[in-house]
Amino acid sequence: MTTAGAVDADDFKDILDAVRDFVHDRVIPLEEQIEQDDRIPDELIADSRQMGLFGWAIPEEYGGLGLDPVQDVQLAMELGYTTPAFRSLFGTNNGIAGQVLVNYGTEEQKQAWLPKLASGEVVASFALTEDGAGSDPGGMRTTAVKEGPTYRINGSKRFITNAQLSQVLVVFARTDSSAGGTKGISAFLVDTDAPGVTMGPHDRKMDQEGAWTSELFFDDVVVDADRLIGGQEEGGFRAAMASLAKGRLHISAICVGQAQRILDESVQHAATATQGGQPIGTFQLVQGMIGESYAELRAARALALDAARDYRDGTDRKLGPSASKLYASEMLGRVADRGVQIHGGMGYMRTVPVERFYRAARLFRIYEGTSEVQKLVLARQLLKNAGK
Repeated sequence: MTTAGAVDADDFKDILDAVRDFVHDRVIPLEEQIEQDDRIPDELIADSRQMGLFGWAIPEEYGGLGLDPVQDVQLAMELGYTTPAFRSLFGTNNGIAGQVLVNYGTEEQKQAWLPKLASGEVVASFALTEDGAGSDPGGMRTTAVKEGPTYRINGSKRFITNAQLSQVLVVFARTDSSAGGTKGISAFLVDTDAPGVTMGPHDRKMDQEGAWTSELFFDDVVVDADRLIGGQEEGGFRAAMASLAKGRLHISAICVGQAQRILDESVQHAATATQGGQPIGTFQLVQGMIGESYAELRAARALALDAARDYRDGTDRKLGPSASKLYASEMLGRVADRGVQIHGGMGYMRTVPVERFYRAARLFRIYEGTSEVQKLVLARQLLKNAGK
């Protein structure tokens, strides 16, 4: 599996500083507009392309920034400080969709697609989830039947991020109908405008307006055999799980950024809001919520960075990502709840940031593998290791 080489420390500091300034100066002031309009403004999209944000995790040889996993996590903590819809705009190019190509694509496929993903000319979507095949991809019903030099794809997908914005889909389908469970699954590159591809309107969700997910339908969609990722059948499940493992690291870091924003908002509110003529931050019960949130946030930050180092070094690419994603996403829920509580009645009001982040936080315990799935991954891997 490919791991990008680290960017020079000084160059990376400049990247972090630029992204931090961009988030604070350009994105945060537009958070309410993004929620109301349910879209990222065109000027932010254009500026994100210019900054290389569509390709930070894509190797430099294919036009990306080539950040390694530790740098990826550090960058994600900065991106997580604002509405998660902003990060979702280019998250699939760098993450679950792009990493399938980086790690499992043929050289021809990499040369053809990765430079376009890195520049933002093309947006890719990761089409894995189906009704009845979310946490368990073994229930996948989408099929790809080989017909001479082509494959015919039939089926549907759900909750596909950026589908309406994308030009290419990384579609997982069963190429061996006799295989059960996670066997017989392959991955294909499918043009979004290919005949037979249709999609529903983007979903109405609890939050994360501006991050669009949609249902996809494939009705006798014909693709050439050179669109089979890696050039071989039955590599799809492995590619998907490897991509999701790295994605879990990234999501844990986004959770850290979200929690940092909530804590900062809460501390500022506690220092300035008054009850009985004194700041509520002087009340010990409020102080207790602030202190507990800070401690959990520090723990999640340290865990994400530690897991990223192990992933980069190749010493652990399974336990660390799952543990980090499990803890950070659950931590975020607790910090968000305390943030609303510290704000009191104001925390329940629309336009107040902690209310918006409270709603956004709920999704992080579900996607890239639910908390329950992470617990199973951890336990099964530990038991497997004990057997050795």
